Amino acid sequence: MTPDSIGLVFKALQFAALKHRDQRRKGSEAAPYINHPIALVHLLWHEAGVQDPAVLVAALLHDTVEDTQTSFAELEQEFGADICRLVGEVTDDKSLPKQVRKQYQIDHAPYLSDRAKLVKLADKICNIRDLTTSPPLEWSDERRYEYFEWAKQVVDRLRGTHPGLESLFDQAYQAGIALSSRSLQI
Repeated sequence: MTPDSIGLVFKALQFAALKHRDQRRKGSEAAPYINHPIALVHLLWHEAGVQDPAVLVAALLHDTVEDTQTSFAELEQEFGADICRLVGEVTDDKSLPKQVRKQYQIDHAPYLSDRAKLVKLADKICNIRDLTTSPPLEWSDERRYEYFEWAKQVVDRLRGTHPGLESLFDQAYQAGIALSSRSLQI
């Protein structure tokens, strides 16, 4: 990466940290929310060898519009139209009912750009890992199992994008399902 692209990644990290500063993850540990986008970048860079600055920046920003008061106009002003479009591809429309949003992710996964697919894969892997190690206290084993199955449906529609990430998802999914299956006697 060039010095300019490294600077852009750090700018996105600072922006995401500011936007998520008062948020916590739903897991039992209530970790600072910023740990989640950082985990995506770590996964992409260290485990999957993804070094595309636009993908790394989008991974850091992927929940800002969805979960904070950030607008797409603000993202475009700060990071440009390409990054804004990329974040837009992986952002849920919170005005839609939850089940509609979930089905939309499944249905539209194959039509994401290659870069957006990388962010989506990393997000699903990190979410599965978090649900396996630190599930929200109010989530039953059955709810976790349902999330794992839904995430697999999304990822199955992304197959062929990045074999390394897909393998990491499969490992995380199997670990999560094994844990849930023991609890649910599936």
